[in-house]
Amino acid sequence: MAAASQAVAAPLTRTAIFLVLTINAGADNAALVRDVAGGLSSLVRAVGFRDTQGQLSCVLGIGSVAWDRLFGSAQRPKELHTFRQINGVHRAPSTAGDLLLHIRATRMDMCFELAAQIMARLRPAVTTEFEVHGFKYFDDRDLLGFVDGTENPVEQAAIDATIIGPEDPGFAGGSYVITQKYLHDLTRWNGTSVEDQEKMIGRYKLSDIEMDAATKPSYAHSALTQIFDGDEQLQILRDNMPFGEAGRGEFGTFFIGYARSPSRVERMLDNMFIGRPLGNYDRLLDFSRAVTGSLFFVPAASFLDAVAADGASAPTPLAVAPSEERPAKSSMQDGSLGIGSLKDEA
Repeated sequence: MAAASQAVAAPLTRTAIFLVLTINAGADNAALVRDVAGGLSSLVRAVGFRDTQGQLSCVLGIGSVAWDRLFGSAQRPKELHTFRQINGVHRAPSTAGDLLLHIRATRMDMCFELAAQIMARLRPAVTTEFEVHGFKYFDDRDLLGFVDGTENPVEQAAIDATIIGPEDPGFAGGSYVITQKYLHDLTRWNGTSVEDQEKMIGRYKLSDIEMDAATKPSYAHSALTQIFDGDEQLQILRDNMPFGEAGRGEFGTFFIGYARSPSRVERMLDNMFIGRPLGNYDRLLDFSRAVTGSLFFVPAASFLDAVAADGASAPTPLAVAPSEERPAKSSMQDGSLGIGSLKDEA
């Protein structure tokens, strides 16, 4: 019987909350996290029942260091590792994060209620690195004014792009997710001509039509994020969300990309930050700065349902954290939001 997946390929919604947490030291804290993880699906059903049309879902991702603490190092998803910092023309930092909670619904109050219920249970065991409240901006545009997620796969193609199969049979039904928080310099961006903006994106701003190959620059975002294995295009599923604090003048996109292999997202990011070929980088990064970066494994829902607080249904957990180095803590612990465009200072 195939493992049931978490809501990775669920329909996209207009609101979301992203929580990135680290697990506090101590075996008791790891046990509490396992207990909450094991009851997560029940909690989602209870809150979601208050509005059955609300499309409430929650995806739990687990980082590399946390996996060994929670479940031991003997059985690991074969491609799980910490996010690798990229030092190119611009920098993509690797920042702290043991757990990701990606909560989605058609209504922000449902997202908030579920986040509050989960955190009421988790709070003694974790430290919040950051929290982002995301929203869809008018007709699915980002704060740069372009439609975001046009090329997302749908239905079976989305499942094929995101859900692990026979390549890692012990963790079939799982997925990987990479998140980054981007902050935009909207003053400079809005001072750039629409024609130049369109060249950086590779699409026409009003119509959202992709430029043809003869017109699109090789440095365009949509060109550099297309990757292939032979003749097959390798896809990921994005659920990016705009965010911002108007009073602080902070505007951004929270990039979140699911894939059956993290190497797909990593290849795209290498093209963007380092260039394809070397130095031909994503010009969008001149306006959008990455301030966080994390990689998580998303276990199958059936795996989480089987988790017990005492570890009886999972490999024996380690009492201490493994030797793998933790990424640096993010300096952006202010509750602001991130996006799926890009930039950083070199």
